[in-house]
Amino acid sequence: MDKTIKPSVYRGEISAPPSKSYLQRAIAIAALGKTTCNIEGFAPSDDAEAAIGVARSLGARIAVNQNIVTVEGIEPSFAPVEINCGEAGLSTRMFSPIAALFDREVTITGRGSLLTRPMDMVVEALEQMGKHVQCVDNKLPLKLSGKMEAGELTIDGSESSQLLTGLLIALPLLEGDSVIRVKNLKSIPYVQMTLDILAHYGVSVTHTDFECFDIRGGQLPKADAYSVEGDWSGAAFHLVGGAIAGRVKVSRLNPHSAQADKAILDALRMAGAQVEVNGHAISVASPAAPNFLTGFDFDATHCPDLFPPLAVLAACCKGTTQIKGTNRLTHKESNRALTIQEELGKLGVQISLEENTMVIEGGPVRGGATSSRNDHRIAMAGATLALVADSAVKIENPDAVNKSYPGFYADLNKLSS
Repeated sequence: MDKTIKPSVYRGEISAPPSKSYLQRAIAIAALGKTTCNIEGFAPSDDAEAAIGVARSLGARIAVNQNIVTVEGIEPSFAPVEINCGEAGLSTRMFSPIAALFDREVTITGRGSLLTRPMDMVVEALEQMGKHVQCVDNKLPLKLSGKMEAGELTIDGSESSQLLTGLLIALPLLEGDSVIRVKNLKSIPYVQMTLDILAHYGVSVTHTDFECFDIRGGQLPKADAYSVEGDWSGAAFHLVGGAIAGRVKVSRLNPHSAQADKAILDALRMAGAQVEVNGHAISVASPAAPNFLTGFDFDATHCPDLFPPLAVLAACCKGTTQIKGTNRLTHKESNRALTIQEELGKLGVQISLEENTMVIEGGPVRGGATSSRNDHRIAMAGATLALVADSAVKIENPDAVNKSYPGFYADLNKLSS
């Protein structure tokens, strides 16, 4: 069913949802431990449910009680198993090396757009570590067999850091030491996030300039509790909403987080929004009259998930905005650069794509209809931009937000009511 969003002043306070990036990593690492771990900060989403489902399929015992996920480590088994990652790209690339740890036949599959995403980097890395991988055209499903061996491997990090995250989690459990050499690594903050969580679980990995990672074997994760911090990716839309249509406060956000998407604060400041940081509460407001938001230049290479809220912000700025890093958007839930151009274009936003850069001309936003294209961040972008449209905006396939932030519309209604 479509959802209609009316223009509105955006004002009030909400709490950021838990970070699904931290949550999925914490579940994966805890599943490899021998002790019970209580992970505080669970909120339902398709991606979180996918991580729990995969860990359970591999043999972990997991219970969910309100916002607590209790994880007991994987019990070894030699029986063949199939794991379904849904449409979660992180779970697919992260759990592939984890699944490869076990001396059993494992089939990795998914659904929707995930079935069309290239998995050649996963196949090549696992084969370097001794695994046999069966697949067609380097796409899901992947069938893994054989024994994974410690050693040295080289991977390309230009498309995603998610495979590296899986390797960093899995390789410490092997008997011998390993070395990972990474070329053209992007999304470095996400790798730091993984290293931080591993350290919490007592697993040590050293690196040289994020290009060479030295991993000591024989390390087991050990932690009885972990707390998931708030999600900058989902909160970015509400912060942009405050900048273009009023004033909002979002609590439960760590200003010192390793999350790449906290860079939204830099863009908001560049555009001239009023930004206040008070502990873990972030307040953003439209510029005081007679000032207005202005176009800005921003490099989103290491935070590609920010493109949709950045495009919304830029559409409401006077002048031209240039956002670098569109090469990172090809294999998202949609070809996100083209999707942003086409779907926001339906609301009157002028966007051009030039080599690795998105160029956005600020101007009036009109009402109408736009589709999520089954992409959660496109749905949130359309709903946020509707706040300043000249009439209502209809979002087609609005439930795409369930992938990461099922409570998005409830929070949007709270701030726009």
